[in-house]
Amino acid sequence: MDSKVGETPADKRILQPFRLLRQDLRHLRQRYISDWTVFNQLIVASAVFVFFSNLLPGLTFANDLYVSTDSNWGTIEVIFSTGLCGVIFSLASAQPLTILGVTGPFCILAENLYSLCQSSFGIPFLPFMAWSLIHAAWMHYLLAIFNAHDWTMIYVTTFTTEIFSLLNSVIYFHKAIQELQRVHDQTSFASFLYSIIGTIGTLLVAIFLSTAERWKPLFHRYIRMGLSEYAAAISIIIFIGLPHAGELATLDRDTLPVSSSFRPTSPDRSTFFVEFWHLQLGWIFAAIIPGCIITILFFFDHEISSIICTEERFGIRKPGGPAWDIILLGTTTAMCGILGIPPANGLLPQAPLHSQSLLHRETKTTGSSDINGEEKSEAGGCDTVYEQRWSHFLHAGGILCFVSPPFMHVLGLTPTSVLAGLFLYMGEQSLSVNPILFRVFQLLTPPSELPKLPEGIASYLPIHLYTIVQVLVTAGIFVVTLTKAGPAFPVLIMALVPLRLTLMRRVWSRAALRFVDQWACRNGAPEDMNEEESVPQLQDDDIARDIEGGCGDQTASTSIGKEG
Repeated sequence: MDSKVGETPADKRILQPFRLLRQDLRHLRQRYISDWTVFNQLIVASAVFVFFSNLLPGLTFANDLYVSTDSNWGTIEVIFSTGLCGVIFSLASAQPLTILGVTGPFCILAENLYSLCQSSFGIPFLPFMAWSLIHAAWMHYLLAIFNAHDWTMIYVTTFTTEIFSLLNSVIYFHKAIQELQRVHDQTSFASFLYSIIGTIGTLLVAIFLSTAERWKPLFHRYIRMGLSEYAAAISIIIFIGLPHAGELATLDRDTLPVSSSFRPTSPDRSTFFVEFWHLQLGWIFAAIIPGCIITILFFFDHEISSIICTEERFGIRKPGGPAWDIILLGTTTAMCGILGIPPANGLLPQAPLHSQSLLHRETKTTGSSDINGEEKSEAGGCDTVYEQRWSHFLHAGGILCFVSPPFMHVLGLTPTSVLAGLFLYMGEQSLSVNPILFRVFQLLTPPSELPKLPEGIASYLPIHLYTIVQVLVTAGIFVVTLTKAGPAFPVLIMALVPLRLTLMRRVWSRAALRFVDQWACRNGAPEDMNEEESVPQLQDDDIARDIEGGCGDQTASTSIGKEG
């Protein structure tokens, strides 16, 4: 890629401090007013949809954290964090399409840190976590100041992002099993059997309703759209109500633990504030290690979420701001540590689902002349999203309302079996669009039924081996999360990037790797580079699109989250 005339190639400018920040703030000023001038019915529907798809998974993680952190974190902490961070990002972020919430990988990390604090370190969990998040904040600042987006994400390929997405799916499935195990230990056998029915029922009804748009000609189009968009919410409401009907009302139930007032879940705390300075100096410096791990996880997770929700198929016109958003993420992370609540960051799969819910067809009329000189008009169109802040602000504000006691009481009616079913549904939704799943199906397909390979690849053997490696690596990282080394799993995920660009090139042919893998943040694949080219060059246009641009070419897009 040639650099612009009169400009220094990006690999020469890449470490100039504050370069991306200056660019991001300029883009933020350009787009901010217009982000508030768009408001319509589709935006309201999107806000409602994201409200449910963010709140309900958060409740599942809240119940898990309540048990695994001995009530240091619970429902009110997760809701408070999700709503507060969401409102801040809707007001101040450079890319408001990215949705924030408490994620499964961070819950795994927090559970391991709590276990270490209790069994090995003998120190209080919340002050140590607060210092870890404060350290993570200044590390976020350094990454933004020194343009980390340019010299990290340009090397990430879909080999790593597919594994990360698959790991999220596995974590969801594992959390569902853990919920059912807890129900089995705390309730009668009859209640446990109904919990299994409620879990599977929540999953199947949600999946069934999510296909409603394909039920044509049954029902009106808007009814089908509503059933599809609110599939998970409808399923959950049904299975929250069922246990209160008939003889089922006599069963003992394990429900979501909630607070009766706006105060922390733990009885040992009276306010949302952590006296973090009381921790011994040695442990303050020791918190730099988990702070670094949290930084790696949050940076990678948030960048990937932002990339997916702004990929080419959504027709994004306005520029984002990766460096500014990382500054903002670091600030909210430290704030959550001081408040004693779990931090929120970019969500998968909610971020691309947000963009999908805002997608609409935009028609443009162009004039042209025929060979006789007569003018005629041609109608064309493209798919694009409403790029605005209202849907993010409204859904986050709605979630924040649930920290009040009346709404919190409503959440307390939720059986944990329903949350387990939601975990399964989230895992299924994430897995169903992961290319690894479709390549696993190809492993089970007779060779004569497989699609024809492009020239240069003699057989499916290298493709199958590539898929098996991805599955085994995911399984290995998941096993690590179950051990005392669990907090280090984000480091293992990032280590996959140099592994892919060095070792795997010696095992697989260039043609095979080009077929199954590509860059995550831009078009093409590592194998498209010349052998002597070690640093890919980026221009400003590769980082942000022109705010005045049209729909653009939507033929090329990344494969992160693509539907097979």
